[in-house]
This record gives sequence, structure tokens and C-alpha cells, in this order.
Amino acid sequence: MENKPAVPGTELLESQECWSLLRQVSVGRLAVWHGDGPDIFPVNYTTDHGTVVFRTGSGTKLEAALAEFPVAMEADGVPETGVAWSVVIRGKAELLTQTEDVLSTFSLPLFPWQAGRKDHFVRVVPATISGRRFTVAPPNTWWTPAEGAKRSAGE
Repeated sequence: MENKPAVPGTELLESQECWSLLRQVSVGRLAVWHGDGPDIFPVNYTTDHGTVVFRTGSGTKLEAALAEFPVAMEADGVPETGVAWSVVIRGKAELLTQTEDVLSTFSLPLFPWQAGRKDHFVRVVPATISGRRFTVAPPNTWWTPAEGAKRSAGE
């Protein structure tokens, strides 16, 4: 019988905790269906009244986000404590076109990292939100050393 240390479990997060964590970071990944398959785009975002808002220019990301299919958005963090978290929202993206909606977004802390025209404001209205928190395992518990392994001539 081998004596192994217990592996800490994954904590499933309540909705309020998920929103609190989403407010702590400003970069996430937007997953969309484009053409015949999935695609993922990094986005700078902010939360706004139970939704996520991001700015983008015209192009593939905008077209796919506003298509008939739902989107998913994920953000995560690994604080110095070594306890990581990940939050996923799934829902529908909608273009903000009402003047009052667009004007209200100007007060949001929404700063794209990439230069260029980003004059489309998109809101993701979640149908679901889920999150988890877990302790990051030290590399020696998952890394398999390759020392002494035979390598092919091309390596």
C-alpha cells in the first residue's frame, strides 16, 4: 500500500463569488462558433450589472459573437497564494446600439490592449455562470522527467 498525500479537491463557486472574481481581472477568452468550428479570442472586458462588456472592431470576432450561436467566455487567475480559479459564462452576445447603452459604457473601465478602432460595444448576457477554485499542484506531482529517455534523431 502506497502512502500518498491527499489531493485537495476542487471547490465549486457560487454565482456571487464568480462575479467577484471576474471583477478582479480584465482579460478573458471569448469562445465562438465560426464557420465550421469553434474559435477563441482574447478580450479585454469589464463587468456591468450581471453582464460582461467588451469592445471590438469589425471582423471575425464580432461576426461570430453576434451570430445565431451562443458564446462562452472564460477568465481565470492564479494569485500568489497558489490557489487558482476559473469562471465560465455561457450566453448570448448582443451589440449595444441604443445611444443610452453606448454612452453608459464610456464610464466603464474598459481599455483594449491593442491599438486600433474598436467602436463596437458587445454585451454578453449570461444564461449560466460557473466557477471553480483549486490549489495548483507542484510540478513534481504532474511532470514526468524525460531524462534518459531515448530520442529520435530529429530531436
